Amino acid sequence: MAWNGEELDIESYLARVGHEGEVKPDHDTLRALHRAHVASIPFENLEMMLGRPVSLDLGALQDKLVRRRRGGYCYEQNLLFAAVLERVGFAVTGLGARVRVGASSRRAVTHMLLKVEADGRQWHCDVGFGGLGLLEPILLGDEGDVRQDVRQGEWRFGIVQESNGARVLRTAQADGWADLYEYTLEERIPADYVVMNHYTSTHPMSSFIRRPVIQRAAPEVRRSLVGAHLTVTRPDGTSDERDVSARELGEVLDHEFGIELSADDRAQLIRAHYAGA
Repeated sequence: MAWNGEELDIESYLARVGHEGEVKPDHDTLRALHRAHVASIPFENLEMMLGRPVSLDLGALQDKLVRRRRGGYCYEQNLLFAAVLERVGFAVTGLGARVRVGASSRRAVTHMLLKVEADGRQWHCDVGFGGLGLLEPILLGDEGDVRQDVRQGEWRFGIVQESNGARVLRTAQADGWADLYEYTLEERIPADYVVMNHYTSTHPMSSFIRRPVIQRAAPEVRRSLVGAHLTVTRPDGTSDERDVSARELGEVLDHEFGIELSADDRAQLIRAHYAGA
């Protein structure tokens, strides 16, 4: 199996994301699992901030995201989700994207997403894009027939196709549509993500090694902690912002993002990145 789904502890995963009932390879299950995963497992880069390598081995992903109730970034999240879907019986294809958020020039392919077949149709799935990401699958559509405005909770998403054939995932913000990333349907295999992960988690130019980034998407708000700055954004564009002190960091990680750090990890994180915060 391409995503090692046979090695997955499916019962523990379903308990982690709070999914109850039968799972089968249909769209209802796909949608339910996608929403449950996003609601339960936050986006975070804390392993890098703690000076550790980011392992993409399925056993390590299950230990971290499921057993220890941590989060992860795109490769960790979507590789675990791919294994789950494969175990349930879905046909899953890995894809790669160029992130456009905050970009002033065209970037390399460094983001992972999934194409999943369900009920005879193809779905764009991505549980690893953080606070701006999808809550549930969006219909991929055939060439020239992509979805341009889909509501998920209080948020709106769309896919547009550009003249070069690239598809662009967008989200509606208070001041208009914003591009999230561009991608093609070229298949990517697990080894591709090993290379991408190495760059993203170690290269001096990678934004993920500079400061802690923790995010969570929800139907009504988007939460983001970047460094010591916490932002809670609503669909109308209004937001609450404040700085988080080192003393309250553990409580914020737990209450706002559902991240359970050990006392030793929390102390190390504060020493390395929040001194004087």
